[in-house]
This record gives sequence, C-alpha cells and structure tokens, in this order.
Amino acid sequence: MEVRGFSILSDKSFTHGGYSISTIEMSDAMPVMHWRNEQLDALRQKYPLTEESQNEYFENVVKREFPKTHPDFILLRFTYQKKLIGYGGLVHINWHDKRAEVSFLLETTRTKNIRQYLMELKIFLGLIKSVAFIEFELNKITTESYSHRSHHVQAIEECGFNRDGILRDHTLIDGKWADAILGSCLRSEYLDSLEDCK
Repeated sequence: MEVRGFSILSDKSFTHGGYSISTIEMSDAMPVMHWRNEQLDALRQKYPLTEESQNEYFENVVKREFPKTHPDFILLRFTYQKKLIGYGGLVHINWHDKRAEVSFLLETTRTKNIRQYLMELKIFLGLIKSVAFIEFELNKITTESYSHRSHHVQAIEECGFNRDGILRDHTLIDGKWADAILGSCLRSEYLDSLEDCK
C-alpha cells in the first residue's frame, strides 16, 4: 500500500478554529509551485520552478521522506475550512540535537492583506509549535526572515521567538541587500507560555 503523506504524523491534524495543519499531499505540488514562484523575494529560492521540476521534487525527494521514522523534513498543508491556503513545516531537522527550522508560505493573494497575513502567520506558528514541541518533543525551532519584511519579523517575535542575531547584507533582493534575522523558540519557553495561559 502506497504511503500517503508523512507516516510519522499518520492521519493527525492540528487545529485552531477553522484552521488546520496536516501532512502535505502530492496534489499540493502545483499550488505550492505557483506560490513560491510568485513570492521569490520571501524565499531562498532564486529562480522560478517549472511543473517538471516541481513534480520531480515531490516524486523523488518529498515522497521518499514519507515512510521515514526520522525524516529530514516534514512538510505540512495549511488549510482554512478544509481549503488549502498555504504550507510550511519543519526543515533541516536534526533529530539527535532535537532542533529544526520552521518554513511558512501563505497563498499569494492572502499576503496582500497585511492584517490577515499576520493573523494567519501567527495561527500557523502556534500550530507548528504544538507539532514540534508536543508531538515530536524537539528542544528548539528556528526561523530566518529577511529585513525588508519587517511586519513578518515582528509577528514572529510576537509569537515568542527570540531574536538570536542578524546576518548583515545576507541576501540580494531586487538589487538591494537585505539582512537575515535569525530567531528561535525553546520547548521550555513554549511549555512556560502554556502554563501562563492556564
């Protein structure tokens, strides 16, 4: 029987209101490709993806991680009322040191409304913390954001990520240098925040 999604998550989903994250599906490849191509200035990706390269990546890279008990990354679909509106996950996972980097990308039209974007980013970050710290008991999750997206950086920090440092003039975006802002959140900090909410 073919594995459908990351078996480490089985059929689990994590929800908040009408929002949910669960394992990525092969059918998500094309929407993800379009969003990535439309938002290159937010990504490390420098050139547009093609349908051929995206299908090849999902088939030969993503799908091979599905059955692993300790995958190198875990991609998650982000839905609102069961409709796909974005994706993200835990990447560069180091299971020995219990850490991973968080990735996130929202459907392009939803990023135009900054207020909505920030709300949905914060919901996603809340859900991914639950996956990382409760489901997988990781010790630390990290982020890397670019300084030209100051609203994005601020939202991450408002979600409990500490600013760990700045990599100055780290990436070239539209002919201008941008800093990379590094952040992290520890499991202990997350658990403390849950206690504070009781």
